[in-house]
Amino acid sequence: MLNYVWLALLVLGIGAAVTTDLINHSDNKYRNNEPIPVTIQFESPYQKNIDASYITKIKVNEADFEKIYAEKLSEEISFSAKISVNVKENKKTLFFNTDDKSPAIWKEIASASGKENDVTGKVRITKFISDTLAQGAIILEDVSFVKLKDVTNSALDYATTAVNISLGLIGIMALWLGVMKVAEVAGLIAIIASWLKPITKKLFPDVPSDHPAMGSMIMNISANMLGLGNAATPFGLKAMEELDTLNPNKGTATNSMVTFLAINTAGMTLIPATAIAIRAAAGSSDPAIIIGTSLFGAFCATVTGLTAAKVLEKFPIKKGEFGGWLKSNLKGFALFAGLVLAAALVILTGLGKLLGPVFSFLTPDLFKSVIQFFSIIAIPFLIIVFIGYGAIKKVRVYETFVEGAKEGFNIAIRIIPYLVAMLVAIGIFRAGGAMEWLIYILRPFTNLIGMPPEVLPMALMRPLSGSGSLGIMAETMSVYGPDSFIGILVSTFFGSTETTFYVLAVYFGAVNIKNTRHALPVGLLADVAGVLGAVFIVRLLFG
Repeated sequence: MLNYVWLALLVLGIGAAVTTDLINHSDNKYRNNEPIPVTIQFESPYQKNIDASYITKIKVNEADFEKIYAEKLSEEISFSAKISVNVKENKKTLFFNTDDKSPAIWKEIASASGKENDVTGKVRITKFISDTLAQGAIILEDVSFVKLKDVTNSALDYATTAVNISLGLIGIMALWLGVMKVAEVAGLIAIIASWLKPITKKLFPDVPSDHPAMGSMIMNISANMLGLGNAATPFGLKAMEELDTLNPNKGTATNSMVTFLAINTAGMTLIPATAIAIRAAAGSSDPAIIIGTSLFGAFCATVTGLTAAKVLEKFPIKKGEFGGWLKSNLKGFALFAGLVLAAALVILTGLGKLLGPVFSFLTPDLFKSVIQFFSIIAIPFLIIVFIGYGAIKKVRVYETFVEGAKEGFNIAIRIIPYLVAMLVAIGIFRAGGAMEWLIYILRPFTNLIGMPPEVLPMALMRPLSGSGSLGIMAETMSVYGPDSFIGILVSTFFGSTETTFYVLAVYFGAVNIKNTRHALPVGLLADVAGVLGAVFIVRLLFG
């Protein structure tokens, strides 16, 4: 499945880029070779027939700009520029930098030549009003194939980013897998797994309760819920490595692997710390207001992900076995339906408000403070408990830690090709403009369910890229406000879902899984459920 998705991301991204560039070239969007009337104010007197460079102030009338670019401006454009005169070649070269006040079309022209914000061009002077004031025209540099250049730059940038992410994981992986190795040898992981056996046996029936994979999965899920991403990833990668030891068909994902990743891609976190921090930076009067809405969205994603994993792992069902399959899973379906119905009743009947006084002490600030406290002490606590227990059990803690740390280094290096492949495809898909096409196609559906079109980019970007979705969230809140309906909704999206493609690429890459079976559909279903749950609860409470 990932093979086809990866290929689709590449084809759609490059296809969208080529199509857009051809349309822009046909329409001459950037007005190549078209003169723009300007007024030029020289800082020093202009000297004819002498090679020189001048610092100038150039003004473009808003009516002239609109006539050329068909873009309305509220006032004339005024910017500083350098003009270099070459008398022998009869050239007057223009150089200036774009800024926040520059027209969007000029920013695109600047970015087309690289990451800099500089624009070059030619100057024609038609009339001198004085020795420091002239009228004329500027012709900006020719621009073509902007989207394809963006695709190229994005592919290179994302390849570098993928390697940096992997290398950045080496230290974290070495630390936590070293600590885990000490706990495993000391027998502590087996003790923790035995405590949670009633739950884990239902979720992972194919994994023995005393298997090392069980402890790693428990630690990963716990770290994710506390928002300890740096600790969660090494535990998760170790869990996948241990699960692969039980895999009879190497290279193909097992049911337990898919179920484990369903929990990861659901993104259940008690405190969406990153989203809260961005809301606070954006000036929100109550940054932590999304804790409850994010938990509801993540709960919807988790339940849907687990249900989908358990249902899809039974397929294909052999002829004549459907009745038995349905009967054996009837309890699970009934539990799922009961949970959804109970949540709906609490919200729609106002039962939550009736129970509010009983749990009035559980204020958002208190809940946030408690979780933050545990998040702060969790890492030092785990290190001292795991290493301390190993020392008590006479484990050679230093040698054992180093042995586990070596595994962390190898895993971090091994995931580089998989991460490069996925992030480059995502970068090409974004830079090529395919995301805009997808938004246009899905807009009628989002309007139908009451999702504002302004939040659709965030909903689509979240499964693809953490940094991309973070940027979209910050930008959206800066435009609409962090405490607006749209601002609360996009930050709830961030706290309710996870970067599915990144998680699958990293975790499956760690154990060389090529056939991911139903892992991607499960992850995407969880994302859709998280988004729909977020829309429902935010519209109910703040709409």
